[in-house]
Amino acid sequence: MADLLRLLLRVAEKAADVARVCRQEAPLFQLLVQEKTGDDKNKKFVQDFKTLADVVIQEVIRHDVGAQFPEMVGFIHGEESNKFENGLGESVTVTVCGTEEETAALLATVLDGNHTAASLLARAIHQDPATIDVNTDGLSVPLSPSELGIWIDPIDATSQYIEGREEVLEEGHLSPSGLHCALVLIGVYLRSSGEPVMGVINQPFNHKDPAGGGWRGKHFWGVSFGDVSVCSVSRPEDKPAGEKGLSAVLSSSEKQAVKETLTSLCGPDKLMYASGAGYKILCVILGLADVYVLSEGSTFKWDSCAPHALLRALGGGVVDLTMSLQSGSVAQDHQVELTYHQPYTDGKGADRWANHGGLVAYRDCSQLCSVISALKGKL
Repeated sequence: MADLLRLLLRVAEKAADVARVCRQEAPLFQLLVQEKTGDDKNKKFVQDFKTLADVVIQEVIRHDVGAQFPEMVGFIHGEESNKFENGLGESVTVTVCGTEEETAALLATVLDGNHTAASLLARAIHQDPATIDVNTDGLSVPLSPSELGIWIDPIDATSQYIEGREEVLEEGHLSPSGLHCALVLIGVYLRSSGEPVMGVINQPFNHKDPAGGGWRGKHFWGVSFGDVSVCSVSRPEDKPAGEKGLSAVLSSSEKQAVKETLTSLCGPDKLMYASGAGYKILCVILGLADVYVLSEGSTFKWDSCAPHALLRALGGGVVDLTMSLQSGSVAQDHQVELTYHQPYTDGKGADRWANHGGLVAYRDCSQLCSVISALKGKL
């Protein structure tokens, strides 16, 4: 598991490099945007975008993990289809080739012969990222790669990535939108049970280098299986005695009934809004919010798998909201935690992997119970 973690941190950083390269040139970025259609269109957004950056990042991760752990090849799943259509209407399957030149030639066919753009991307794909030091002491987890599967979200909060608004992050504060909401998410789950056991989150646009002006990223990781719970993020300290109450983060499009219930529970000052499912769960991981509540089935396995593993390592989790509202005791009912191995049989396309019952991400079980009991009978 330590080898897999080190590899995932490395490929996530490589993915972040690709995401940064794709934003550096506006004309290049315009070329990369293509709308999702048909069964793969995420219903929540009027215009959801499929970017070549998404596909390239996903295929980089798939390629590098498959090369080191061939027994995982059939179990590396992503948000994106790797088929892309160029301006001539030709369908091109995007893969990582053996050499930078071959990858550049393939990408040039997608980019209608734009060799400059194709070469920039190919260079980012084939370069070795800076080594990420990670202390893997205590990571002797008795699992082999053949027991595991992976969910990749190449760029979560694609709309924020495309819009590209630059915000300065304040320490200890949630920032509702902007480039920092765009995350690379890699989650590892047990094939047998669907339990999330490892997660890597890379935030490619965490801060700008004051000297050179280029973006610098930040990474977070966690492992949770059996007696092992290790996370790069420390569990947030308990609130001071005088500061009671719960804080929650929601999507601005959340149902009015949920907003009103949580306003009563938390108080209006403790109800916050932010973009991106992955970023909202990261806010819970970092202690910027206590819970993230979503009443609709608009997130997917690739959104939640990686951050779910980090929350488990911190003693929390992510539950199915609908199942939790029907359960007698959420605290004792492990059946309500999201799992990642089985598709929704009635769904089509991306919908087969939706978290249909909505979700609640939490760090503390007592806070989860407060939220569920407040929402009972309201939805």
